[in-house]
Amino acid sequence: MPSTSKRDWLQGTYGKAVERAPERAKVFETTGKMPLDAVYAPDDLNGFDPARELGFPGEYPFTRGIQPTMYRGRFWTMRQYAGFGTAEESNQRYRYLLDQGQTGLSVAFDLPTQIGYDSDDPMARGEVGKVGVAIDSIEDMQTLFNGIPLDKVTTSMTINATAAILLALYVAVGKQQGVAPAKLGGTVQNDILKEYIARGTYIYPPKPSMRLITDVFSYCGEQVPQWNTISISGYHMREAGCTAAQEIAFTLADGIEYVEAALRAGQDIDDFAGRLSFFFACHNNFLEEVAKFRAARRLWARIMKERFEAKSPRSQMLRFHTQTGGATLTAQQPENNIVRTTVQALAAVLGGTQSLHTNSMDEALALPSEKAVQIALRTQQVLAYESGVGDVADPLGGSYLVEDLTNRLEAEAREYIQTIDGLGGALAGIEKGFQQKEIQEAAYRFQRQIEDKERVIVGVNDFISGDGGGADLLRIDPAIGQRQAEKLRALRANRDNAAVEALLTRLQHTAEGTGNLVPVMVECVEARVTLGEISHRLRRVWGEQRETVVI
Repeated sequence: MPSTSKRDWLQGTYGKAVERAPERAKVFETTGKMPLDAVYAPDDLNGFDPARELGFPGEYPFTRGIQPTMYRGRFWTMRQYAGFGTAEESNQRYRYLLDQGQTGLSVAFDLPTQIGYDSDDPMARGEVGKVGVAIDSIEDMQTLFNGIPLDKVTTSMTINATAAILLALYVAVGKQQGVAPAKLGGTVQNDILKEYIARGTYIYPPKPSMRLITDVFSYCGEQVPQWNTISISGYHMREAGCTAAQEIAFTLADGIEYVEAALRAGQDIDDFAGRLSFFFACHNNFLEEVAKFRAARRLWARIMKERFEAKSPRSQMLRFHTQTGGATLTAQQPENNIVRTTVQALAAVLGGTQSLHTNSMDEALALPSEKAVQIALRTQQVLAYESGVGDVADPLGGSYLVEDLTNRLEAEAREYIQTIDGLGGALAGIEKGFQQKEIQEAAYRFQRQIEDKERVIVGVNDFISGDGGGADLLRIDPAIGQRQAEKLRALRANRDNAAVEALLTRLQHTAEGTGNLVPVMVECVEARVTLGEISHRLRRVWGEQRETVVI
């Protein structure tokens, strides 16, 4: 049978089919506006030869995965993000999830904890325990991990402006359990730049905020060597509306900024880069998402080797956690979210994630119920134990379409990074409003597509039924704030307040100088200084960041 070129096929067999049904000739594209041909062939790779250039898992530039054995060695960490109400309630949820087969903890904190207010602060009124667990002091942290041996589990803490304080609390609780800091494993998000871009839970201006981040790098390098000192997050930017290519670019640009800050602080690239980790969203455009992870991994490896001259292979590896897309969940027909989450989780696994959270079907309506959390965790377990997708590393590698999308996403992300470099780096770009504006424009385009029905969202703008769902939603007790306030009054009445003031004074002097703040914070929390007291003392030195509106 004679071979047919793609061009001949498009003009022949395909062209005749389109002539018979012209409506099928419409333009197809990915969620990120990348045009898609009807079929892909070797010519689409523009000379890129997968057999020669793709490499293997565990080898630079790690396109196919960072581990030679990938999931044959062990499955990704199943790390369900959870936290609500009081430390007692969240501890019960963690124990339930561990009993159900979860393999790592992931802590959600309430808004006052995220922005440095104790639960009895007037600024915390109405928000205590609402979107996460309320943590005011070491007593709450002890309760949160009661009965959970910190040398046996790894814990991810989604916390940024107060990340150093929560790390100090975790270290202190570990010591009380008899677990040395060197034996603690986990991750603290500690990514303040994306807060300025997309999320908003910052406290201090950028310069002291960056200092806190590099203080954590240095402290963990010496005291907590198994800890991932930052989780550089594209998730929140993607949730705010950016495209897949923008998610890669803006996340890696933030990573470059953190690396440069650590180098300016006198740290060696191969001393800290191996503990950097990343955090991405996974949305519904399945093949684009698989390609996104592969492109991000390859681009970061090249940046670390070529730009920063990192020598250690571990420094060149992009290790990442994935969370399925919260913004893709719908309040309408919430059971459909189980399907969305499954598609997204599969894309994350085929893209080579190291850790995964699967959203619960009712999260568009409330914090997840226990039943919905179980289904979300079972989704991961079915993928791991029944689907066979982990048996082979990078099973979609070599697909003409996947390789083309990987190449195009890497190229577009690299162009964005070059633009950000031209603005003076990620922080300068943020100050000029560049990343924010790009995300806003992408979000607007996507929303217009939904409203114009150019893009179908099942149950929202098509296939609509009257089922709103959500009968068994989790509801937070409104009296939590009062109970937390009573605990704080008892704590302050039964501690050595003279020692507390002396430690806060030492913290202030350290903040005014150049010493590392984390060891002082550990001493503070061990003396039952509260999170709000530490944050307010730093506010006294550094002030607060106010949002800048960029037109």
